[in-house]
Amino acid sequence: MFDLSPLKILIIVAVIMLVMGPDKLPEVAQRLGAGWRALKGIQQRVESEVREAIPDLPTASEIARLARSPVSLLNQLADRVAAPEPDETAAPSEASAAPDDDVPLLAPDIRPSPPPPSAADWGTAPDPSLN
Repeated sequence: MFDLSPLKILIIVAVIMLVMGPDKLPEVAQRLGAGWRALKGIQQRVESEVREAIPDLPTASEIARLARSPVSLLNQLADRVAAPEPDETAAPSEASAAPDDDVPLLAPDIRPSPPPPSAADWGTAPDPSLN
């Protein structure tokens, strides 16, 4: 939408400085700084409240890094699912017990998805315009 290069931004700032004059410029800069600090304070409060509600949430820098590389996010989530952390609340005897050899390991329940319903399932003739 807006394609502002650094040169265009510099020209806009120079025009604003000329229009405002040297006497109003410090006041405007002070207001902009106060507004920026207020926005940063709001951001920090919201982030701290979210962190209290969701303590396992990654940091903002981690989220930004993962947003730039969604494949690494998927890899990280797959690693979490593949190797769950051991339960620290379990008794030591349960955690160190070896699995029985006669108990078969259960395979995940993988079933093919059913075919989509056909026109005969709905009781209506197929629309010839769709072919």
